[in-house]
Amino acid sequence: MQVHERIADQRARQAAGQDRDERRKTGARRGQRRQRAGVVVLDARHTVIVGLQGADATGPVGCAPVREDASVTVIVPTYDEAENIVELLHGVRRALPGCRILVVDDASPDGTAALAEEFASRDGAVEVLRRPGKAGLGAAYRAGFAHAMNTGASICVQMDADLSHDPGDLVALVAAVVHGADAAIGSRYVPGGRILDWPTSRRWLSRWGNRFAAGALGLAVNDATSGYRAYRSGMLEIMDVGTVTADGYGFQVEMTHRVVRADGRVVEIPITFRDRRHGVSKLSYHIIGEAFGVVVSLAWSDRGLRRRRRRLSPSTGDPGMPAP
Repeated sequence: MQVHERIADQRARQAAGQDRDERRKTGARRGQRRQRAGVVVLDARHTVIVGLQGADATGPVGCAPVREDASVTVIVPTYDEAENIVELLHGVRRALPGCRILVVDDASPDGTAALAEEFASRDGAVEVLRRPGKAGLGAAYRAGFAHAMNTGASICVQMDADLSHDPGDLVALVAAVVHGADAAIGSRYVPGGRILDWPTSRRWLSRWGNRFAAGALGLAVNDATSGYRAYRSGMLEIMDVGTVTADGYGFQVEMTHRVVRADGRVVEIPITFRDRRHGVSKLSYHIIGEAFGVVVSLAWSDRGLRRRRRRLSPSTGDPGMPAP
């Protein structure tokens, strides 16, 4: 009986030690920062471009001109964005003349899809994917990513339709993926990034929501809720993006979590985020609650995976004792 208790105690101490080591490594990844030529390398898989923005960005990571052979599709989900969609489409076309643009519209009652289709009649690289009803941001992106990859996109970009994302930042995001990133995130919370015209309450919610997600999930990412991103299509396939379940802001967190857990290389590029000038924000208490639930669910899942790995790892207990 005493032998069994001693074995159990040893295994408990070993599990606790492994858990401490994992937390220590996560903290070290956040703290290890070395800066050179406008680049902060947090670890081998996460890079931050600092002090660089938009078409003026120049530097060693993600800032060279986009290759002409890169097949880029910019995905824009819309619902009641008639006041913004045409200006956005013009901006995207100026920034990336060779890209394809996919507007995913959830049956907007204000005629957003019709305006996008009118633009598409003059621009053959613009397509409108009409969906039967409002089904959430995540569902729109899942449909958009699937359509883009099925039509040959090697890089998929997502951005909001409300002009809060500057199309001028597309070049830096896409170039980061062209030059080796699996995901490039337009970040508000790295040096050079900023937010304009948001009330203090909204800033607080976004900032602390990101900190909560990063802390709970061990993500060395400053802006896990950013909706302005570029992905390598191969990484989207590895992530199995079609099975992502979240729909609101939680969708961005779950996507970030999957990239990190797939050992993808993440680059964060500073952007200036502006509050929408026209239309009504889609943020609601339901979306906030869903995002919180997504973080808790993913954290619980991670904890379960760590426990299973420890149970399956060979025992380092007394010599001659069988593995658990």
